[in-house]
Amino acid sequence: MPVALDNGVMIRLLVGLGNPGPEYAATRHNAGFWWLASAARELRATLAPDRSYFGNVARVNRAAGPLYLLAPMTYMNLSGKSVAALARFFKIEPQQILVAHDELDLLPGHVKLKQGGSPAGHNGLKDIHAQLGSADYWRLRLGIGHPGVKAEVVDYVLRKPAAAHREGIAKAIDTSLSALDLLIAGIGVTSAAVLFGFLRYTRLGWAVRASAQDRDAAQQMGVNINAVNQAVFAIASALGGLSGLLVGMYYNNISPA
Repeated sequence: MPVALDNGVMIRLLVGLGNPGPEYAATRHNAGFWWLASAARELRATLAPDRSYFGNVARVNRAAGPLYLLAPMTYMNLSGKSVAALARFFKIEPQQILVAHDELDLLPGHVKLKQGGSPAGHNGLKDIHAQLGSADYWRLRLGIGHPGVKAEVVDYVLRKPAAAHREGIAKAIDTSLSALDLLIAGIGVTSAAVLFGFLRYTRLGWAVRASAQDRDAAQQMGVNINAVNQAVFAIASALGGLSGLLVGMYYNNISPA
């Protein structure tokens, strides 16, 4: 990171949502914290308390500029207080922010990436939207599953997931970090859309089979197809049998051809 997106905008702030305190550490609502901790390890960064931003913060110095990591310590419902404080001080625009959070509408093991849209009842996202005055930030949605009854949601997100679900969430986190590596290499979301044109689902799993039209489009965008192929095979191998798959992470409406 920083991560290049569609229009050349770089991700300058990675946020993981959760609740502070040992009593919440292993609960489903803290999936964003789990993701941020993994991202920090990947980046060899150390999160440390910073009262100016109401959270735990790390800075990673990169050639393209500093990247900030933030875990708000405000409790979920006031996450925007922390995010907005850091973003405003460092003049980080909403579209330069990626927020990782738990997602009821996805099964454990599924992960999706989107920009903008409704907070869909997620109180952390609601407060970020309110404090930033914009919904244009990016969301990394980590599936935790749904209890099936709306009245049970509050208790559900504040409980520990079953071991199999925790393992699925952990694999989704690993998958998302692998895909971020692809973006770090210089392939933005638009280029990724071309990349997904190369992916076809076969009996043996994901394979790269680029048509001549796919290749022409990719070359016009400056995509190194050989590098893409190598990256896709590496990521496809890491994904294994996860039903989320790489495609779903970027565009909710794209499915295997």
